[in-house]
Amino acid sequence: MGRPRLRKPTISERVNLNPDISRGLVAILLFIIGGLSALSFFSLAGVAGQFIDSLLAITFGQVRYIFPIILILVGILIVKDLEYEYRATHWLGSILFILGFNAIVHLQKPPDEMFDLATQGYGGGLIGYLPAWFLNQYLGYWGATMLLVAFLLIGIIFLFNTSLAQIVDLHKKFFLLLGWFGQKIIAFFASFKKESVAFQIKGDYQEDSETEMSEQEAVEAEEKRIFQQRSLAKSAAEENEPEEDTVEPEEDFVEEKMEIQKPPKPIIRDLPPIDLLYTSKTKPTSGDIKGNATLIHDTLLNFGIEVDMGEVRVGPTVTQYSLKPAKGIKLTRITTLGNDLSLALAAHPIRIEAPIPGQSLVGIEVPNQKVAMVTLRELLESPEFKNPDSHQMMIALGKDVAGKVWFADLLKMPHLLIAGSTNSGKTVCINTVLLSLLYQNTAATLRMIMVDPKRVELTMYNGIPHLLTPVITDAAKTVNALKWCIGEMDRRFTVLADAGKRDIGSYNKSAAEPMPFIVFVIDELADLMAMAASEVEAGIIRLAQMARAVGIHLIVATQRPSMEVITGLMKANIPGRIAFSVPSLVDSRTILDSSGAEKLLGRGDMLFLSAEMSQPKRIQGAFVSEEEMKRVIDHLKGDEPPVYDDSITSKNNKVGETINMFGGSNDDVDPLFDEAKKIIIESGKASASLLQRRMRVGYARAARLLDELEEAGIVGPADGAKPRELFTEHMRPTESDDIPENEQSLNSGGAPVFDDPIPEEEKDIL
Repeated sequence: MGRPRLRKPTISERVNLNPDISRGLVAILLFIIGGLSALSFFSLAGVAGQFIDSLLAITFGQVRYIFPIILILVGILIVKDLEYEYRATHWLGSILFILGFNAIVHLQKPPDEMFDLATQGYGGGLIGYLPAWFLNQYLGYWGATMLLVAFLLIGIIFLFNTSLAQIVDLHKKFFLLLGWFGQKIIAFFASFKKESVAFQIKGDYQEDSETEMSEQEAVEAEEKRIFQQRSLAKSAAEENEPEEDTVEPEEDFVEEKMEIQKPPKPIIRDLPPIDLLYTSKTKPTSGDIKGNATLIHDTLLNFGIEVDMGEVRVGPTVTQYSLKPAKGIKLTRITTLGNDLSLALAAHPIRIEAPIPGQSLVGIEVPNQKVAMVTLRELLESPEFKNPDSHQMMIALGKDVAGKVWFADLLKMPHLLIAGSTNSGKTVCINTVLLSLLYQNTAATLRMIMVDPKRVELTMYNGIPHLLTPVITDAAKTVNALKWCIGEMDRRFTVLADAGKRDIGSYNKSAAEPMPFIVFVIDELADLMAMAASEVEAGIIRLAQMARAVGIHLIVATQRPSMEVITGLMKANIPGRIAFSVPSLVDSRTILDSSGAEKLLGRGDMLFLSAEMSQPKRIQGAFVSEEEMKRVIDHLKGDEPPVYDDSITSKNNKVGETINMFGGSNDDVDPLFDEAKKIIIESGKASASLLQRRMRVGYARAARLLDELEEAGIVGPADGAKPRELFTEHMRPTESDDIPENEQSLNSGGAPVFDDPIPEEEKDIL
């Protein structure tokens, strides 16, 4: 048996080019043919160009002018190496589209001249002549047109593997794009007219945002008109009010409050314009979306979890990959694989939302490579905020993972707790909330009390007419302000009861003197709790329980989310909460009663929870710069100094000296105070356990009674394990006591004291 003969390699096997080189050669060939075709139309390609032009003219007619463009586009697609799965239906779609388009063009020619025009290079050429003449003979003009349009649509569906609904949607977007392009052209030529100068934005920041402003000129003009109309409407309503604003109250502190509502000098009544804020057009970068989706699917499959990948939502901060587990898969098996998914995607931290509220899907949120900034102006220009009469106390929050704008209504919340670690975006969120309220309300409809123990965050708001008192930086003044708010709350309840109204909204609709909303803002609760825990906690709880109906709302923030600062009673009465990045799971559960905040990215990345939501919503908070804040505040300050009420923070106000949690106003003394005083005097000692046994009360109330006795000067302060001291001047019986006048008074030490002097003859006996 002979040796087998070796087969010689074919030419294709010997010339084995790299796929990238092959694509490059094909693209160059297409570019050359397209370029020569384009030059041949202008007789710039010599004899070869004339031949190419004649061939294309007879074949495609006047449609040949788009032939070079198609070749160049195909070459670009080949160079970019786009993944495209070629099928036989794609070639069928191309043929149907070319025949239909050329036939429609040639159908517009007279039937008797169709052939002559096709050979001369007019209409749709010979390719268009054949179907156009045949269909026109047997179906007529309109029947042929309908059938050819159907060929076009079928060709597009086969060629692009799409649906008829998507074609209609693309058709709408195309004409919307044409309309937008036409508006931009008109705006460009209109910018050279003199009257267009009135719409330009003026200010120090015009150079930085000139390009962005020119692209949104029409939108900004509309927003200016809305805000100006809103300001004029409120000013007109306030000017029609009667001159006598004061109502004769029964308590002195109410007169001081009403004087604040009617200062001797007029307050600024116009709302700040929207052009004081900046806008940003940065877009997020999410990386390889398809590759990440494949990694998530393969990683879960390695652990025996079969899933079907769903839609991908690219948000400002994170990208959410949705997936649907197979039947019988427990969600806990997916949620416990967070670290494994982080390792596979090389991204940390990853948050798993299982399930997505309202959907039978699981969401895996992966941080973006580049974060997009969400500005306050972008939120205020959104359609949800455009109607000036639909809201009054809306708070701008930010955008979720789907790019949806989120607002919160402070009237429905009705109080807000903000917590997060340092540099997580807590202070920026407070400023965003405050500016949102200032953009909706003048000082006639909204008043504020701000507390800033750190002295650097909220002090810049000093001078705006909305403040009832300068920004408070002292704990003692904060306690007095809480007392004043409780007194104002009781007064408003009395006014509502006399008017037969349930809340401030219904009262203001019919009242000649509407009551303004009051927002009490505390920037750092932990510092106040460290210095006056009982008074601050009791005041916040009492306001949170009852102040909603009378238009008093709390916004409390802290960077120390512990149980010592955010107590259980506070959380029970403040359902609206915003959690920023925190270091531990315990802190997240302290704020939200659930996990998730420990996996946030910081810099405005938040979880928002309200009473209407079952699970927290992840939102990228809006950013407002210090320069923007100064612009808005300077506009609100104006030229006139504000009018404050010093009695709000004064210790000698008429509201009272203590805050109790047993109901009633602040100046109420415990009903058992006199009985406790009598027991202490009779027993000669003071302790909470003694009052518990004698009066049958709990420890909390007994301890509070001791505090009241100490404030009254009857007993001394506690000194560790030693008993409290009883002061002698309070040990004498009073007229109200059932003790005979000639009977000695009990003393904690020393000789008995008698009212009548001892006779001289009895001194010798003694």
